[in-house]
Amino acid sequence: MARRFTGRRIVVASHNAGKVAEIADLLAPYEIPAVSAGTLGLPEPEETGATFEENAAIKALASASAAGEAALSDDSGLAVAALGGEPGIHSARWGGPRRNFTLAMRRVEDALPPDAARDAAFVCALALAWPDGHVDTFEGRVEGRLVWPPRGTRGFGYDPIFVPEGGRLTFGEMEPGAKHAISHRADAFGKLAAACLAGAP
Repeated sequence: MARRFTGRRIVVASHNAGKVAEIADLLAPYEIPAVSAGTLGLPEPEETGATFEENAAIKALASASAAGEAALSDDSGLAVAALGGEPGIHSARWGGPRRNFTLAMRRVEDALPPDAARDAAFVCALALAWPDGHVDTFEGRVEGRLVWPPRGTRGFGYDPIFVPEGGRLTFGEMEPGAKHAISHRADAFGKLAAACLAGAP
């Protein structure tokens, strides 16, 4: 059974400024302050899981243990149908050692066969962990298609090449509020909030 959060703040177990900002925005309506693992100087653990949920749990548990308070972690990525679900959990690694997403987007485009379907999905797993080792995980997903060349400078990661199902704008072109309302992260967060956060519907 999922545990209800009763702490004064949540550690966001990420050094990715874009992810930290999105998660802080999602927590704001619940009046839960967020502090990043980077701000606290916490190390990034090696992501050895085989799924998004396993990697999210690894990161959340590491930060919760190091900080001595509840930690929330995201593991997310782009799953391209024609590439067998890749880059998937390796989405950041497709950008090389510096996590260059301009390079990563180019690699995805180059890997697609010329006449391949461009169906893709963003997948997000959120894990909320406590210092005693308890962890709850939730997964969200948004379907869409890939476009080329990249469009828009908002968002981060693969956002400029992803158009959500039924839309015209890429995540990189959308206003942040519009993206948050339909994103994979928002989907996962809605499930987490309903199970773990006070005041959730």
